[in-house]
Amino acid sequence: MAEQRHFMTPRDLALACALLTRLPVPVDADFAAQRGAKAAWAYPLAGALVAVIAGGIGWAALALGLSPMIAAGLVLAGQVIMTGAMHEDGLADAADGLWGGWEKDRRLEIMKDSRIGSYGVLAMILSLGLRWSALTALGAALLPALVASALLSRAAIIWLMAGLPNAREGGLSRAIGRPSAGTVAIGVVLAMALSLALTGWTGIGLALVAGIAALGCAAIAHTKIGGQTGDILGATQQVCEIAILLLASAVMA
Repeated sequence: MAEQRHFMTPRDLALACALLTRLPVPVDADFAAQRGAKAAWAYPLAGALVAVIAGGIGWAALALGLSPMIAAGLVLAGQVIMTGAMHEDGLADAADGLWGGWEKDRRLEIMKDSRIGSYGVLAMILSLGLRWSALTALGAALLPALVASALLSRAAIIWLMAGLPNAREGGLSRAIGRPSAGTVAIGVVLAMALSLALTGWTGIGLALVAGIAALGCAAIAHTKIGGQTGDILGATQQVCEIAILLLASAVMA
C-alpha cells in the first residue's frame, strides 16, 4: 500500500507507454489498476519516446537525401503507427461531438459513437496538414522541436485531467482517475525542463503557447460538456502539438 502514496515509481513509464502507445511494453494488470492516474507524470516521457523514434526516422530520411516534405510525412506516419492514432481519434470524436450536438448529453453521445462525421474528418485533415507543413519547414531542427512538442502536449493532458471534472460516468478518463497536484507538478516541470534543454530559451515560448492552447481547449470543453473525457484529452494533445510545432517552425527553422 505504501507504493500508492508515491508520486513516482520506475514502472510508471511502462504503464504510460502501454496506455498512450502501441509499443510492446508489458505491464502488470494489478499494478496498472493500483497506479492509475498516479503514473500520469510519465505521460510526457512516453510521448518523448515516440517522438525520438519518429524523429529518428525523419533524420535518417534527410540524411539519405530525401526531401524535407517526405521526411516530415515519414515522421507523421511513425507517430500514427506507434500511438495507434489514439490522439487523432480523440480529436475527430471531440470535433464531431462538440460541434455536432446542441446539448451536453447529445454531444457526449456523438463523441462515443465510433463513426466519424464531417467535423471529425476536417479536424484530422487540418491536424495532419498543419503538422506536416510545420515539420517540413523545420528541416534540421525537426527532432528537438518534435520531442519538445511531444513533452509539452502530454503535460497539457495531465493538467487537464486534474483541472476539469469527468464529463461522463464511464470511459477511460474516469477509469484512470484524476492525478494529484503533486503528480501534475512533476509531469509539467519535467516536460518544461527537458524542452528547455532541447530548444534553449525558445522552450519558454513553446511552453507558453502550449498553455494557451490547453486553456482554450479546457474552456471549450467546460462550456460545452462540463468537463473532460478521453476524447477531449486526445484533442487537447493534438491542438497543443499543432500550436507548438507552428511556433517552432517560425522561430527555429
